Amino acid sequence: MFKLKQNNTTVRTELVAGITTFMAMAYILMVNAGMFSTLGGDALGASYYNAVYIATALSAVFGTLLIGLLSNLPLAQASGMGLNAFFVYSVCIGMGFTYANALVMVLVDGIVFLILTVTGLRRVIFDAIPKAVKAAIAPGIGLFIAFLGLQNSGIVVNSDSTLVDLHSFNLMFGHTTWAEIMPLLVTIFAIIAIAAMAKKKVKGAVFWGIIGGAVAYYALGLITIENFYAEHVQGSLSLNIIQPFRDFFSLSFGKVFTEGFDFSAFIAANGAGSFVATFIATMLAFCMVDMFDTLGTLYGACRGGNLLVKNDKGELEVPNMDRAMMADAVATCTGSVLGTSTVTTFVESSAGVAAGGKTGVTSLVTAAAFAVALFFAPIAKLIPPYAYGAALIYVGVLMIGSVKDIDWKDVSVSVPAFLTIAMMPFTYNISYGIAFGLFSYVIIKAFCGEIKQIKIGTWVVTALFVAMFFLTH
Repeated sequence: MFKLKQNNTTVRTELVAGITTFMAMAYILMVNAGMFSTLGGDALGASYYNAVYIATALSAVFGTLLIGLLSNLPLAQASGMGLNAFFVYSVCIGMGFTYANALVMVLVDGIVFLILTVTGLRRVIFDAIPKAVKAAIAPGIGLFIAFLGLQNSGIVVNSDSTLVDLHSFNLMFGHTTWAEIMPLLVTIFAIIAIAAMAKKKVKGAVFWGIIGGAVAYYALGLITIENFYAEHVQGSLSLNIIQPFRDFFSLSFGKVFTEGFDFSAFIAANGAGSFVATFIATMLAFCMVDMFDTLGTLYGACRGGNLLVKNDKGELEVPNMDRAMMADAVATCTGSVLGTSTVTTFVESSAGVAAGGKTGVTSLVTAAAFAVALFFAPIAKLIPPYAYGAALIYVGVLMIGSVKDIDWKDVSVSVPAFLTIAMMPFTYNISYGIAFGLFSYVIIKAFCGEIKQIKIGTWVVTALFVAMFFLTH
């Protein structure tokens, strides 16, 4: 069914790749739940955390199974970073919609994607992205992934003056402590270990790098840091398996139908006209960001793993793309019913691809790991960001290598490509990078009198991005 021999892979390799992908993206369980807990305030914050943790895990299981079975690609799905923040902080807290109201928008987003996929319009939209931008998607995602890894591991930190800065390694004069530096050193040495193993052609180098980093983190912590066990380990051994499921069924499951379509509170506060305009603008943002995050991730991850195939025109494309996009659309609809934000193909899937994953078996293993995590919510926290952060940085190294395929001597290609690459990490959003690549491509071609080279679809997609930015930013 999965054509392992045809894809030159084995069950063992797919198993390692699937676990690697899970380790690289397991953080979404805690991060997503933590974001949504703010909607519950002091009284219900913990309950919302539990409910959305289960919703996130269930949607990851369903979406990842679906993409593996339908498209036979080694990719995983979960609630997307960026759109979850937009859901909580912009739509709910900023605009005043309820949690259930926002779930309706996610449901409509998924339905729109289903229609676009069934009619073939989603592929037309992808074909509208010019080659100059497509060539930059994988390197841009690579840089974005590396930036995520540097942040998650704590090597790169916030700065009031320069926005980002290197974490201090200076133990003198109280600038920092060993407890702060030790995890950073674990990340650095884990990256070096992964690279060394990859050079020696050790199978599953990324996976073993994560395992080694985790072991080193806990070993050094328990030996050298006071109260490390109580602060970082003990809580994960105290399990309450039932309560998260109770909160899930009482606060999240099915709320999109039972409470979501009641917009009376928003209309009473802002008026019917404001409701219509705000709803349409918000839906445009959900759809555009979700669509191009998915398209970009599919293309970038498959390109990074040499999984692209040539179509009838001789152009490289994602195998079984229509099925992969269908899985994404159905998973988004399902996620809204379960009670979480837009489910999308995860860029961290590239870690599993880098570990050798080539088929849907990788996805099945990742889905199984998320299913286990359903019942061990605290234990999922035991995978330290300092370990999987190293894997993300290394994957960034692998993916950025395809910049060699960009014609840097032609400014009509190099400028759109550079903006695509640069804006992904700098705006923390894959689709924004594609948007700036499209803007610059269209303007340069038009200014140089090469309007005929711009496809009609490219004009339409660029116009939609312009509308999204002016209406929602």
